[in-house]
Amino acid sequence: MANGHRSQIKRERNAVKDTRPSAKLSYARVSVQKACFVLDAIRGKSLDEALAIVMYNPRYASSIIEKLLKSAAANAENNNGMDPSKLYVEECYANKGPTMKRVHPRAQGRAYRIEKRMSHITVVLNER
Repeated sequence: MANGHRSQIKRERNAVKDTRPSAKLSYARVSVQKACFVLDAIRGKSLDEALAIVMYNPRYASSIIEKLLKSAAANAENNNGMDPSKLYVEECYANKGPTMKRVHPRAQGRAYRIEKRMSHITVVLNER
């Protein structure tokens, strides 16, 4: 058990809280592997460059990540008072979410399983 009063513990926990602007999408209906193709392309890029990359990327995940980038940029501007022209993608990752299991009927009464995978996508921005 931690020593100290509950309010003191909360104060200490909030002191080390990450204040970088971010956006997170949970339960995105795209697999982690497919989302990572787009995320790898924008990692470390400036915000304008990252938005240009996802805008012209034909993958389905890029439309989801474009919304996330715009949301994180709005969070940076409105909540943190950061300049949008100085922002860059510091972190972006996709974690595994739950899997929906579906059945695909096959010949002679068999059934194959289809796994519809989900992911939790996070984008973290910062100022240069």
